[in-house]
Amino acid sequence: MENKKLTTASGRPYTEFDNSMTVGNRGPVLLQDYFLHEDMAHFNRERIPERVVHAKGSGAFGTFTVTHDITKYTKAKIFSKIGKETKLFLRFSTVGGEKGSADTERDPRGFAMKFYTEDGNWDLVGNNTPVFFIKDPKKFSHFIHTQKRDPKTNCKSPTMMWDYWSLNPESLHQVMILMSDRGTPFSYRHMNGYGSHTFSLINQNNEKVWVKFHFKTAQGIKNFKAQDASDLRGIDPDYAQRDLVEAIERKEYPQWNVKIQVMTQEESKTFRWNPFDLTKIWPHSEFPLIDVGVMELNQIPHNYFRDVEQSAFAPAHVVDGISYSPDKMLQGRLLSYPDAHRYRLGANYENIPVNQCPYMVANYQRDGQMQTGENGGSDANYRPNSFDSIVVDEKYKEQPMPLESNIADWFDRNENDDDHYTQPGLLFNKAMNDYDRHNLVANIVGAMSGIIGAKKDLIINRQLCHFFRADYILGTAIAKGLGVDIEAVMKELKHENISH
Repeated sequence: MENKKLTTASGRPYTEFDNSMTVGNRGPVLLQDYFLHEDMAHFNRERIPERVVHAKGSGAFGTFTVTHDITKYTKAKIFSKIGKETKLFLRFSTVGGEKGSADTERDPRGFAMKFYTEDGNWDLVGNNTPVFFIKDPKKFSHFIHTQKRDPKTNCKSPTMMWDYWSLNPESLHQVMILMSDRGTPFSYRHMNGYGSHTFSLINQNNEKVWVKFHFKTAQGIKNFKAQDASDLRGIDPDYAQRDLVEAIERKEYPQWNVKIQVMTQEESKTFRWNPFDLTKIWPHSEFPLIDVGVMELNQIPHNYFRDVEQSAFAPAHVVDGISYSPDKMLQGRLLSYPDAHRYRLGANYENIPVNQCPYMVANYQRDGQMQTGENGGSDANYRPNSFDSIVVDEKYKEQPMPLESNIADWFDRNENDDDHYTQPGLLFNKAMNDYDRHNLVANIVGAMSGIIGAKKDLIINRQLCHFFRADYILGTAIAKGLGVDIEAVMKELKHENISH
């Protein structure tokens, strides 16, 4: 390997790395020792703001390869032919914890993908769960506050979490997934990923269908039991990061089978739930999984901060042939994600190599912090102008979106759409086996045992009512585990005119 000269950031060769310039051997340090100040000033600025959510993550580069033809649904070039390969970057993360939290915390896992396509970067920003806790973006910041730290004690608070969940029954589906062993995945390699939201696909004839994206782990689902996950927090808090790095370095490249669910616009009008509700799934029996391709991770970044910490994903970044839907949570994220990146990384965050489109980019955005590219060179920074050759390609124009109504108002998301219990009940009865159900109950009892304070009984009974509505056996088992008088809870259910 060729030796490199030690230099300052400006490239000036430098020799006195270990010793500051002083007046005599024991005298004060001189201000003119520029490298001392440059080094310390840079050190003081090494940390950028951590993500408000998904703060701790792991990432790797890889490829997506098409194995099945879905061109009847979409004209997106990434799916244009069988065998086509597209480079990608995938970042896994815990959601609620800080940068230094443990990888085995009970928490959903982020599953964010950036596909570098010829028509721009496509970001699919999902989780390892097909649903989420809320269905309207106005609730998001308040929900996240309950997963963070109590403003008085600065400690995590089960009381805050369960108080919120008990007052927001639409969370029940995701709460039950989180409280199952799926809330503590064995590793990032052994969990599924989901786009979660409803998106749309548009074909060459400008025909639109609704779609959900699924990434099924080829390594098999594997989860920790609660105690094992808790023990590992103290033994190796970076377990999932280490597991991913070591597996790829052993050339045991993890893979996921990529699949979609498709719903026509006519089917969406008669579906018994709102198909754009992020707290609901589309049953596979009605909307079967369709094979698309294989995703493989095969390269760990050479520098974690450069690629993993500075990677920025936004569901606003779609490409021709893939678009949005009326999913309210998706609509909120179209704004909030790019805004978070501009705050954390600067207005030019898409110039950072991991975020940069490897194909041509042409626009009139100029200047700002961290402008590391050509900044448009000498080209005009306004439009229209008489000098450049940037043109609009009309073939990329999307068709108009027909709207359901011409009335704008603040609609109650749960009015005539308040079935928060059928799907959680099916999850407990149909999707889980006896082992899963036993662990779910034990995990919920353990988590709810942390509720404290004057409102303890109120919060517990209110949440128990939700579990009873989902499934009587589930509610009974949790109540017994908490030592709660079941008759008192049943009176509360009767008081609210709930029957089973």
